[in-house]
Amino acid sequence: MKRREALSVFAAALAAPRAVRAQEPEWPQWRGPRRDGISQETGLAGQWPAAGPQRLWRTEGLGAGYGSVSMAGGRIYVQGAAGGRSEVHCLNQADGKRLWTTPLGRMGGNDRGDGPRATPTIDGQRIYVLTENGDLACLNAADGKLVWTLNILREFGGSNPYWLLSESPLIDGQKLIVTPGGRGAGMAALDKATGKTIWKASSLNDGAGYASAIAADVGGVRCYLNLTAQAGVGVRAGDGALLWRYERPANRTANCTTPLFHNNQAFYTSAYGTGCGLLQLKPAANGSVETSEVYFNRDMMNHHGGVILHNGHVYGFSNAILTCMNWATGAVAWRDRSTGKGSLTLAGGKLYLLGENGTVALADASPQGYVERGRFRVDDLGAPVWAHPVVCGGRLYLRNQGRLECYNVRA
Repeated sequence: MKRREALSVFAAALAAPRAVRAQEPEWPQWRGPRRDGISQETGLAGQWPAAGPQRLWRTEGLGAGYGSVSMAGGRIYVQGAAGGRSEVHCLNQADGKRLWTTPLGRMGGNDRGDGPRATPTIDGQRIYVLTENGDLACLNAADGKLVWTLNILREFGGSNPYWLLSESPLIDGQKLIVTPGGRGAGMAALDKATGKTIWKASSLNDGAGYASAIAADVGGVRCYLNLTAQAGVGVRAGDGALLWRYERPANRTANCTTPLFHNNQAFYTSAYGTGCGLLQLKPAANGSVETSEVYFNRDMMNHHGGVILHNGHVYGFSNAILTCMNWATGAVAWRDRSTGKGSLTLAGGKLYLLGENGTVALADASPQGYVERGRFRVDDLGAPVWAHPVVCGGRLYLRNQGRLECYNVRA
């Protein structure tokens, strides 16, 4: 009997760490669990020390690239490029040490920098990665071994946009969603287990933009939303039928910002003198969707730093000016130069701001005005800091070209 009790205690001790790990916060994809740039964590510091939060570790040698990080199960996944190859790395979340690296294809580059622009998507024991040249891969999360791979530009007849593919793949149930931009294949759904095509959006001929898709339910109609090279679009999840196409918030240079969806409304924004629009969506007969414009204005011209909806207000950089505007009306609550043009995420009711010049700041997410709670700088490595910040597990992660830094932001 004593031996059995001892074995039971031993088995419980072995199981305990797994149970703890399962409850750890995760950031499994681009812009977090819901692709909205928001962390649900609590217990974070409301004010930073004068020198900024404590840096816990720094990892070098990730290669060129502008993609952010995803993490789950105590591991971090991030893309980079070196030696002419586009790669994906797996790091230990505790100390940033590299666990494995898998090459995925030829590196791409242009006048704005080399390497991948996307963030890996974690789905259980698999990760999904899209490179700057269109190589889409499914890998084992544990060891980085390839499960399947294909090139979405060749597969669907798309053309790589000038500043290279920047989309982070979307997983929705058994489907993997990408926007390759081929004629009759502006968006496509693949079987995530095999890479086989489920459908192509045959009525969508838009070229690929630089944004990533989101999933949403419009009164029971499952949809995928994205910002293509020509328009804000929505397609039906079941068969890829084009449900709406909204050109006004899209420019003809670079459409980069992931759409927002809330309460049967879709928000699209782009820069280059364009602006933002809120679209009312209403389910209609035969699984279609009716649309009407709520407003359009030029008060939010977001380039690529993303926008966040929090307590009825949208926060984002309108060109170089951090702006807070009312979601329902489009009225501006305040503007502030803050860090200069950059990207942002939200956690604990605070905005974590990362300027492309390397300035990092913490500020209140409140329509009452801009109140900053600390700032510091990361090193200038010779290229803009464009990777979006991530807050996960009480830590702030900042990717700056081949470097990733981790900071303690707990209270």
